[in-house]
Amino acid sequence: MPNSVIIGAQWGDEGKAKVIDYLTEESDLVIRYQGGANAGHTVVVNGEKFVFHMVPSGIMYPNKTCLITNGVVFDAEQFLIEIEELKERGFNVNGRLFISDLAHMVLPYHKIVDKAREEYLSKGQKIGTTGRGIGPAYADKATRCGLRLGDLLRWDSFVEKAKSNYDEKKRLVEVFYGATFDLVFEEMLATYKKIAEILRPFIIDTAAYIFTAKQAGKTLLFEGAQGTFLDIDHGTYPFVTSSNTVIGSVATGTGVNANCIDDYIGIVKVYTTRVGNGPFPTELLDATGHKLQQQGFEFGSTTGRERRCGWFDSVLLRKAIQLNGFTTMALMKLDVLTGFEELKICTHYKIDGEVTDQYPTQLEDLAKVEPVYISLPGWTEDITGCRDFDALPENAKKYVAALQAQCYNLPYLMVSVGPDRAETIITR
Repeated sequence: MPNSVIIGAQWGDEGKAKVIDYLTEESDLVIRYQGGANAGHTVVVNGEKFVFHMVPSGIMYPNKTCLITNGVVFDAEQFLIEIEELKERGFNVNGRLFISDLAHMVLPYHKIVDKAREEYLSKGQKIGTTGRGIGPAYADKATRCGLRLGDLLRWDSFVEKAKSNYDEKKRLVEVFYGATFDLVFEEMLATYKKIAEILRPFIIDTAAYIFTAKQAGKTLLFEGAQGTFLDIDHGTYPFVTSSNTVIGSVATGTGVNANCIDDYIGIVKVYTTRVGNGPFPTELLDATGHKLQQQGFEFGSTTGRERRCGWFDSVLLRKAIQLNGFTTMALMKLDVLTGFEELKICTHYKIDGEVTDQYPTQLEDLAKVEPVYISLPGWTEDITGCRDFDALPENAKKYVAALQAQCYNLPYLMVSVGPDRAETIITR
C-alpha cells in the first residue's frame, strides 16, 4: 500500500471521509494536516452516521493511529465533544490519537471576532464563514500572537498570552465592529485549565512521530480538509478558507518531506457543489439544481446550510489536476445522478466571446464565464447495489468515461454509488 494524500478537487464536500475510511484499512497512520473545525467529514458504517470536525476520519478503525498536526488550527472544545461521542458509541481513542504541540488553538474569542466581522461586512463582501473562528486563528498565527497546544501545558505562559489577546479582541469587537463581546476571561481560563489536563496525554511532537513511523515502514495516509478552490492562494479569493488546501500544505502542515508521498488522490464529486459565497460557473438555479440538492442531500455537515449545486465542471478539475499533480481520482456520488433524463458536463468556458479550456485566476473573469457543455443521456436504474463497474447501466458508464476524458484521462481508484462504506465500486 503506497503512502497517499487525499485532496478535495473542487470546493469541498466531495466525499473525502468515505475515501479516507476505505484507505485507512490498509494504512497505519491517518494524518490531518490543515484546516480546522470548519471542515465536516461524514462516514456512514452499516447505516450509522458519524460526523467529524476535528478528529481524523480514520479513527473508526480500532487499530489505527490518527494524528492532528501543526497545520491544523485546533478547536479543543469541539475535539472533546467528538472523542466523548466516540467513547459513548464504543470507540476507544486512548493511545492512538495525538495532536501536535505546534498546532495553533482556536479560542472562544476567535469565534466572536469571526461572527462580528462577518456581520460588519456589507452583503456583497460577506465570505460566508462558518463562524468557527478559523480565519482569526490563522490571522493570529500569521501575526505571531497565536497560542499553540504547547503553551497550554505551560499554564502561566498561557494565561499571560491569552490575556493580551483577549484584551485586543474585546476592543476590536466592541469598538471597531460595534458588536457584543460577552466572553468572561476568568470563565474561559477555568474551562481551559480543565481542558489542559484532559489533553495532556494527546499532545506530542507529531513530526517526529511520523518520521519514526515512516522509518519503520509504516503506511501513511494524509487527510486534507475543504477543497482545492478554497485554497487561500489558488482558490476563488477572497471567497476561500484561511489555509492552503493544495498539495504543498502537506509538507508544511506536518513537518515531513513531500517526497514520502506516492499516491496523490483527487476526490471528485461527479457534479459540482459549493457552500457560501463566491463564483460558481456551472451553478443551476432551477428545478434541476434543486433536484441535485435534494437527491444528494447537499446540506453542510458543519453549518447545515444548503449547498449550491451545478453540473460537473471539467475546466475546474483540470486546474485542480495541474495544481496538485493527482495520480488518480475517486469519483463520488454517482448514484445522485440517477433519474436525470439529461446530464451535462462543462468542457470549456466562454469569456467575452472567447472560448478557453483554462480556469481563469481572476474573480472578475470568473464572473463573466458562460459554460460550454456537452450533453449525455441519463439513466433510471438503481445503482446502489452495483459492486463492479460492468454492472452499471450503459449510460452511467458512458458518463464516467466522458468525465474521465475531460480530465486528462486520469485513472480512478473507486466509484461511490451510495453513502455507506459498502456502496462502493473498487477499480484498483
